[in-house]
Amino acid sequence: MEDYGRFLVLLVSALLVGFVSVIFSLVWVFHYREGLSWDGSVREFNWHPVLIITGFVFIQGIAIIVYRLPWTWKCSKVLMKFIHAGLHTIAMILAIVSMVAVFEYHNAGNIPNMYSLHSWIGLTAVIFYSLQLFLGFAVFLLPFAPVSLRTAVMPIHVYSGLTIFAMVIATALMGITEKLIFSLRSNPAYSESPPEATLVNCLGVLLVIFGMFILWMASRPYWKRPPEENAKALLTTGGTPEGTEAESTMTDGGNADKSDLRINSEAARKQNLKLDEAGQRSTM
Repeated sequence: MEDYGRFLVLLVSALLVGFVSVIFSLVWVFHYREGLSWDGSVREFNWHPVLIITGFVFIQGIAIIVYRLPWTWKCSKVLMKFIHAGLHTIAMILAIVSMVAVFEYHNAGNIPNMYSLHSWIGLTAVIFYSLQLFLGFAVFLLPFAPVSLRTAVMPIHVYSGLTIFAMVIATALMGITEKLIFSLRSNPAYSESPPEATLVNCLGVLLVIFGMFILWMASRPYWKRPPEENAKALLTTGGTPEGTEAESTMTDGGNADKSDLRINSEAARKQNLKLDEAGQRSTM
């Protein structure tokens, strides 16, 4: 990997900043906002910022760069796709639970739903994220989509994934600011910079830094998963390179002779390289 040392520094920094962000969110709700519960009170609402920061920001960020971790390049691409999809699924579940907590809290307190810009963009991000996850499963994880469709969809998949991630961080910043304005109206007021406001403002800065780290690592072309490593690992096991499942003509591996395996592997390797040139192996 080119600039492996710099990548490692960025990765460790991103993990540290993301982890500290989660800790800050827990300190906020337990020290200043009465803790966590599921009883329709403000303690149920507190699940919203904790789960959003933990799942929709931190775990989603890790899912975005999981292909870039160099020590995973010898792993099967299929395995990495399952890990990538699994992390995104966990993030999606946590985001949905956090939204349920907000709606239940609002309904219990007769508070209107979906009136703020934060709620509009937040719901839009969840909907787009759900569509992104569904299309990712259908096109890239299941073996039914043709290679031409995967090649065409991949740039859109990459761009929309990074856009949604940036949208989530922007929405989180709006949400924590909105919560501070509503909660700190007097004694002390938000404008007086009480300790809670300072803590949450620092949390917002950490979220921005975490997003910058993730987007930078995900957008550097020289840190993407190289096709050579994947091709070698697959050829040694007699498998078919990722993205070429539809190209395989083998219906019974146990009955195929060695010459057929060599021909099929060579054809798959060439197709794999074409996909890489077309952008198939970008950041996901």
